[in-house]
Amino acid sequence: MTNLQKEDFSKWYLQTIQKADLMDYSPVRGCIIFKADGWELWEHIQEDFNKYLRTQDIRNVYFPMLIPKHFLEKEKEHVEGFAPELPWLTEVGTEKLEEPYALRPTSETLIGDAFSNWINSYRDLPYEINQWANVFRWEKKTMPFLRTSEFLWQEGHTAHESEESARERTMSILEAYGKLIEDTLAIPVYRGQKTPSERFAGAVDTYSVEAMMRDGKAVQAGTSHYMGQNFAEAFDIKFLNRNNEHEFAYTTSWGISTRLIGALIMVHGDEQGLVLPPKVAPTQVILVPVGPWQKKPEILDRLKELKASLAENGLRVRIDTTDNTPGYKFNEWELKGAPLRVEFGPRDLENNQAVIKMRDLADKESVSLDGIEGYIIDQLDTMQTRLLESAKARYQANEHTDIDTLDELKAHIEKSKAAGEVPGFVLIGWDGTEETEAKIKEETGFTTRNIPFNPPVEKTVDIVSGKPAKHTVWIARAY
Repeated sequence: MTNLQKEDFSKWYLQTIQKADLMDYSPVRGCIIFKADGWELWEHIQEDFNKYLRTQDIRNVYFPMLIPKHFLEKEKEHVEGFAPELPWLTEVGTEKLEEPYALRPTSETLIGDAFSNWINSYRDLPYEINQWANVFRWEKKTMPFLRTSEFLWQEGHTAHESEESARERTMSILEAYGKLIEDTLAIPVYRGQKTPSERFAGAVDTYSVEAMMRDGKAVQAGTSHYMGQNFAEAFDIKFLNRNNEHEFAYTTSWGISTRLIGALIMVHGDEQGLVLPPKVAPTQVILVPVGPWQKKPEILDRLKELKASLAENGLRVRIDTTDNTPGYKFNEWELKGAPLRVEFGPRDLENNQAVIKMRDLADKESVSLDGIEGYIIDQLDTMQTRLLESAKARYQANEHTDIDTLDELKAHIEKSKAAGEVPGFVLIGWDGTEETEAKIKEETGFTTRNIPFNPPVEKTVDIVSGKPAKHTVWIARAY
């Protein structure tokens, strides 16, 4: 994998996830098997977000996977948005069902129906729930973790007595996503509002956090939707307000998915394979006995003591006692992305030291065993920050704010291709028309990512029409 990341990013990605043993392909088209490390990455994301939900008193629930067809038809725009990707259950045994059931693409319709039964008064509001579930969208072109026919996610759904309250929740969730992705996954994000054509089907407004991969493409890392009263009207979610009048509730929905695992790999991975931020790494510290350690039981005893001590400090630690060569073990744990490796052999035992190697740094360091636990904890914290800062620097190097016409954009893409560089994210002026968006996509493959809340530059002229710009927008090619 010497220069593969630059030469063929997709091939590098597929090799990396398989060599890291995160997943395997399944016999079901477009679906993957999560292996233990891949699943644990998702568990750590779940744990982190569940902590936030508890601070907000939002509890987890679970709804059925099957959705009656007539439910989906209640919100016209919603069903039209998902229709091409819906798998349907139409028979049981040899009997045809009276009504087909869709495998859920999302649960707004089922939850909307439940809310209509559960919510009666303003005293019931806000009503806020979350579920961790699998969803199905029959993708034509798939890529493990990033785009699969079945994927895992959380979907939050809330109902409120006012637009203000619903919008506050929409934005607080977006900020929580940004914090989780930046603080836990060490991935910087662009916060902003989606354009109408990129909006969630049936929503009034959609907001997103977008991330830039090493190849310059975007991944939509999380979305939060203000639904207005659209779903409340479709599913009769009414409440008796403070004036003793019936009113439709204002709803929101929001989600992050296992796409975050794909983004994690594509943002931090290097030519050697996976690089994992310590906060989510299944194995944060790998202890590797070296030299003729089997002949000196004290070596393994000392490593077991260190493992116990680090585990007491809340770290996830393993000892590699396989009979593979040290070189093989080093390479294997580099491929798996373990943040910190401790090498310990007979000479280290004599000198009361260990050799430490950080996954994202080239050099090794000899460290005294006295107080080594504190040193390891500090190094992991430093690496977490270093990965975020490194990604921020890479983002800045691949952001382009000086491109003002479609011809300049095309020239930039060609120039990047010729130089073997990534075209990255481009900040443009947009006149607010779908025609402009469609022309950019058709001629360059770039799509609007979001309208940033705090753009580095305010654009005044539309990139296609030359008319006054209504918005400043990030565009990029996307997964």
